[in-house]
Amino acid sequence: MIAQLTIQERQSALMILGGLALAGLALAVAGGQDLLAAHGWLTVVCALAGLFYVISGYFEPEPSPERLARYYDEPTKAGVVIAMIWAIAGLFVGDWVAWQLVFPDLAFEGAWSSFGRLRPIHTSGVIFGFGGNALIATSFHVMQRATRARLPDQITPWFVLLGYNLFCVIAATGYLMGVTQSKEYAEPEWYADIWLAIVWVTYFLLFLRTLARRQEPHIYVANWYYMAFILLVAVLHVVNNLAVPISFGSAKSYSVFSGVQDAMTQWWYGHNAVAFFLTAGFLGMLYYFLPVRAGRPIYSYRMSIISFWGITFMYMWAGSHHLHFTALPQWVQTLGMTFSVMLLVPSWASASNALMTLNGAWTKVRDDATLRFMTVAAIFYGISTFEGSFMAIRAVNSLSHYTDWTIGHVHAGALGWVAMITFGSIYALVPKLWNLDTMYSGRLVELHFWLALSGTLVYVFAMWNSGIIQGLMWRSYTEAGTLSYSFIDSLVAMHPYYIARAVGGLLFLLGALVGFYNIVMTIRTASAAQDESDAPVLGAAVQAGE
Repeated sequence: MIAQLTIQERQSALMILGGLALAGLALAVAGGQDLLAAHGWLTVVCALAGLFYVISGYFEPEPSPERLARYYDEPTKAGVVIAMIWAIAGLFVGDWVAWQLVFPDLAFEGAWSSFGRLRPIHTSGVIFGFGGNALIATSFHVMQRATRARLPDQITPWFVLLGYNLFCVIAATGYLMGVTQSKEYAEPEWYADIWLAIVWVTYFLLFLRTLARRQEPHIYVANWYYMAFILLVAVLHVVNNLAVPISFGSAKSYSVFSGVQDAMTQWWYGHNAVAFFLTAGFLGMLYYFLPVRAGRPIYSYRMSIISFWGITFMYMWAGSHHLHFTALPQWVQTLGMTFSVMLLVPSWASASNALMTLNGAWTKVRDDATLRFMTVAAIFYGISTFEGSFMAIRAVNSLSHYTDWTIGHVHAGALGWVAMITFGSIYALVPKLWNLDTMYSGRLVELHFWLALSGTLVYVFAMWNSGIIQGLMWRSYTEAGTLSYSFIDSLVAMHPYYIARAVGGLLFLLGALVGFYNIVMTIRTASAAQDESDAPVLGAAVQAGE
């Protein structure tokens, strides 16, 4: 990285890292013994490490002007590896807490290992650590290839990638220490929210600057989805995390919303995080990597645009279906339910568009595990969106709400759709980044696929069964009008399903470990250490059919 920076870029890096170090020092001094101080010192250490790294190569020769004719893939390479590290960490913690529900004594001495503190580390680790880094890395790759334009500079991509991961580390350590905003998604502290807003706005500006430099006049649909993901996540993050700290020397803060307004804002954020973080961004992956891997053009470009605008508009109104039978006004609940059912149309348009793209390429699906990851992801996307629309209906929601059925639904989307398309995209991407024809081991890709698919099916079917049984037990009454079963009775009935869930999670974790090993070995067996002169020339990907 250092040898590829111009002197102006090195100076900019030093200014950014110096400012970050000073900001971290201010937090550390103001925080005293508070969690704020710990995160302040963490920021200082990271900034000093970056300063040392840049200074150690400050007088390296400047890169040749020819670099501007090549894609800049170094941040993408780092992002892929970081994403896999977060995947393993997040899945490990998730399986740990799953086993805690089977054997509660698995918590160690001290509150840090309790379910309440580990659960948000799992959700944030896999969603924002794994998913977020994969989205950033693949978006850097796709925005360059689909526009035939190099990233506008070499500092901003690293600032976005490393700054985002600093946020993820601050959030995870805060969860362990038990300091959050106490919302449904256990959002991190106010200063972490401000830092993420800065990083995310920079990310959006980077995307716009790349589009403005494009050599391809047409904006391919994958970039539409990536841009919607970046823009709307910024809006959601800022609004949902509006808070007032009790002082600038404390990590504690209070939301500007309260009561039912806070609940409505939280689920407007929560469901649209699903829409634009876990759907739009990964549809960008699907629309780019699946046609490339299959060697087929997208079945219907017009259908992809219609589904884009349908998803973008309709998702914004659907969040209130999480608040059926609460103090939220009935008309708002009905509005959310209505738009949730309508969402089935654009969602299935995308899923069917992906599957029909494979017409004439099904032999490739049979023989290529990487393409099979993407195909199964499209199938699970269709299943999950149908189930989500179905569960939003008030009569169904009365049975499913607060039960493990919701957990099964979430993981059908998270494991079957998000993780599968991500693994498939990474397997398609890694050989290209390191100038290889294939992954280190095709058999390991195959093994990963079957571990991931079997883990997903075991997990989801266990939670579907568990949730429906829970719902039926909770609404079962005796002739005298009393409950037929106590809550403990329902908990005992869930025990075998919780074992199955933990086993399914373990299989998925083992698959991620296999995938990480395969990626590391692919990098190690690359023919030679790659510098930027090995990167593809601008437009080469388009000429090659990518």
